[in-house]
Parts: sequence; C-alpha cells; structure tokens
Amino acid sequence: MGQEIASLHFSAEDFRDFAVQLQEETDLLARWLTGSPGLDAACPPFAQGSLVGGFELEAWLVTPQGEPYPINQAYLEAVNSPLVVPELAQFNVEINSQPQTLTASALQRLHQELSQTWEHCCRVADQLEAGLMMIGILPTVQQDQLTLEMISPRRRYYALNEQILKLHRHRVLGLDIRGVAANPGQEQDHLRILHPDIMLEAATTSFQVHLQVPPDQAARFFNASLILTAPLVAVAANSPYLFGKDLWAETRIPLFEQALDGPPPPSPTHHPRVTLGQGYVQSSLMELFWENLQRYPVLLPQKLGSPPSQLAHLRLHNGTIWRWNRPLIGLDPIPHLRIEQRVMAAGPTVADMIANAAFYFGLVQALASQPTPPEQDLSFDRCRANFYAAAQLGLEAPITWLGGWQGSLQQLLLKELIPLAAEGLAHLNLAPAEIEEYLGILRARTESGQNGTTWQRRYVARHGKDMQQLTCAYWERQHQGHPVHTWDL
Repeated sequence: MGQEIASLHFSAEDFRDFAVQLQEETDLLARWLTGSPGLDAACPPFAQGSLVGGFELEAWLVTPQGEPYPINQAYLEAVNSPLVVPELAQFNVEINSQPQTLTASALQRLHQELSQTWEHCCRVADQLEAGLMMIGILPTVQQDQLTLEMISPRRRYYALNEQILKLHRHRVLGLDIRGVAANPGQEQDHLRILHPDIMLEAATTSFQVHLQVPPDQAARFFNASLILTAPLVAVAANSPYLFGKDLWAETRIPLFEQALDGPPPPSPTHHPRVTLGQGYVQSSLMELFWENLQRYPVLLPQKLGSPPSQLAHLRLHNGTIWRWNRPLIGLDPIPHLRIEQRVMAAGPTVADMIANAAFYFGLVQALASQPTPPEQDLSFDRCRANFYAAAQLGLEAPITWLGGWQGSLQQLLLKELIPLAAEGLAHLNLAPAEIEEYLGILRARTESGQNGTTWQRRYVARHGKDMQQLTCAYWERQHQGHPVHTWDL
C-alpha cells in the first residue's frame, strides 16, 4: 500500500504544511503537463514514445495446511530482493517487475521474469516451512485473523488505519455484501459484519498491471482502461468466497471498497477512496490530480523535505486514493505517466496472469486508437454498470457494449474483444507467436467458462464446502503451473 513514512501521528500544523506543499506540487505538475511558461529548466519533459508495461503481484504466505501464515518479516529477509516487499498484513507480500517496452518479445520477457521471481520466492517459503499462493481471496482466511495484531510493522500502515478511522468518526467500518444466486430460486449468501479497523483490506490480493503512456495520449488510454474494467474483472475473476460465503464472482471488488469506505449506503459528504471514479477524463489526467487536491482529505501529512520537482507530497497523497484505474507519476529516469489497472485478481497461475496482461495491453491499445473515442459511444454510467455486473456475475454478466450491442461478456469476448486485442498487440509489433500463445489461453478460458472463480465453485459443488480442502486442491494445481482452464476437479 505504498511508500514508508517517518511519523505515526500528525498535528494540525502538519496538515496545513502538507496542504501548502500539495498545492504547489499540483500547480507544478499542471505546468509540466501543459508545457506552460515557467517550467523548471532542471526538469525534463515527460516521457514520450512507446508504451511500457509492468505489474505488481500480491501474494499470500500460507502454512502447509493452506492457512494464512504471518511471517512476512522473516520471509522478506530470507528472499532479500528489492522486487519483493511487504503488504498490509504479515501474511501478504508484493512482487514487482522490471518495466518492459511493449514490442517484440516483451510478453515472454515479462513471463520469464515473473516465473523466475516466483520460483525463487516459493523456494524461500519452502525453506521456512511455508508456502506462497496467488489467489484473489484466500478461502481459509477468517475475520478474526484480520486484526491489528497481524498488521505489517510499518508506520505507514498504522497511520493509515488511524487516519481512515478518524475520517469515519461517525461511521463504523464493515461489510454488507449480498451474494448473487446462480439459479432462480436459489438462496443467496449474505455477509454482514462490523469491523474495528482497515484490516479487512488485507483479504484482497490482486495482479495490478501498469501501462506507461505519452501525456498527449493518456486521456484516451485512461478512458479505454475504464471501459475495459468489465471484461477484465470477469475474465480474471478468482475470488468467490469470503469467510465461507459464496458472494460475487469477484468479491474483492466490494470487499476492498467497503473495507476502507464502509458498507453501503455511503455518507453523502464522503468521496470513496476506493472507486471507479466520477466519470471519464475529458482532456488530461491532470483532472484527476486536481480532483485529488479538491475532494480528498489528506491522510498522511508527512514532512518529506524534498524539492517540489520531486512531487513527493503529490505522489504520497495519490497513493492514498485507490481508484480501480489509478494515474501514477514516475520520475525514474525522467517524469512519466502510468495507468495502474487494479481490477484483476491474483492468480491462478503465472501463465494466466501474463495472458491477462497481454489481453489488457492489446485491447487498451486498440480502443485508444480508434478514430472515434469509444467513451463518446458508451456513457460512464453504462461503463460503471458493466463493471459491477461483471464483478457480480463474471463471464455470464449481461452488458451493453459499444454500438448498443447487448449480450453476455463471454459472447463479447469471443466475438469481438479477443480478436481486437490481437489487432492491438500486432499494432505494437509484439511477436505473433506470443500473441497467439497468450490470447490462446484467454480464448480457451473463455470458451470453457473456467476461470479461477468458476473452478473454485465447481470444485465445491463436487466435493462440498470445505474451505481448507478447496485451498489445498487449488494450491496443488497452481503449483503444477498449467492454465486454469485445464484444471480438473
């Protein structure tokens, strides 16, 4: 959940000073992105050129029996890699990639790097008599394991918890998630609980894909990425169960939203910090940073002591707003814009996740390059409705698409979106064999209807609702490495 800070508690003066710095850096970023006079000569212009891709993978440390295992401090010391860092809970870690220019054999390079890192991480876990799993929500996790005693010992996490609770001083955090019945007349599971802190968020792990884009094309790519949240969340769904209840195809979505913002209905004066957003970008991603400044109270007013050109306060504040599609500013080696696509669950295998990334890269390139911007054809309200329908119902979700097309996401994927993604990847000059390999995995998964969520549900339907048995069976198949559409029951 972002960079470490030096303080746990903050004064009114800290908030005032931070607000001044945040305003100054937001004004500076606006000048950088518009090329206005007064641009600091020491700061180079934003990166242009080819698209660059990367990812973050959140994973679970587990016992040999598939239970959450809170040992990430010892584990990270043993892994000893700058690419592997802590997450909110002591049983979670995050694995990062080196960015790759999206051309030629970039997909294979991303696959090889993640495979090598994952294999090393699994070997280290084995040495600690533990395991490592990639799954959106671990079926065995229980509410009483999501406590502050399990928080990773970083000041940022303790401070976030304190500040978010202060923000909700008149409202209790918790969950109210109603399952979606697969068949008419079937009884729905309903999860309704209260929780005293932000640790419910630790039950969600994702595969977050990053896309570096030129500033003059960023609005088109961001809007296309919003439109794609529906097919992405459905095809990558891997989180049906929470605390033994079968809820949404991708239960991570309401879980993360409510873990930090509380159960519905929201307060009319509260702007959700986990959100799809308020609408499409009109002309520049700068609109989102103005929104950050104007709508979102500062949570971590840390004195950073850096010059405005580092945008440190702006980036820290942006890191406390968890849009499902989030704009990011990077400075290494020169300033650049990235879109962080956050809706896809972790797992089930490395091959599945690289296929998901390939699908996203190709499809967002294709949509962002269309002569008529697709956001002119699909309203944001419809985009939002598609997203939540897909999170609830997965591949079977009925949606309305461009041109007024209506049908299931499974039909749309096979008929239009997978071929369109192939065109986008070909436009980027990615290797034809790699395009066929990874989109072939997507196609087979869609044709079979078996993603991580449907495999879990099918396994439970056959063997019964034993979450430990389900977890161990999933873990065994994940270890074999074959894409999820090939898994048996």
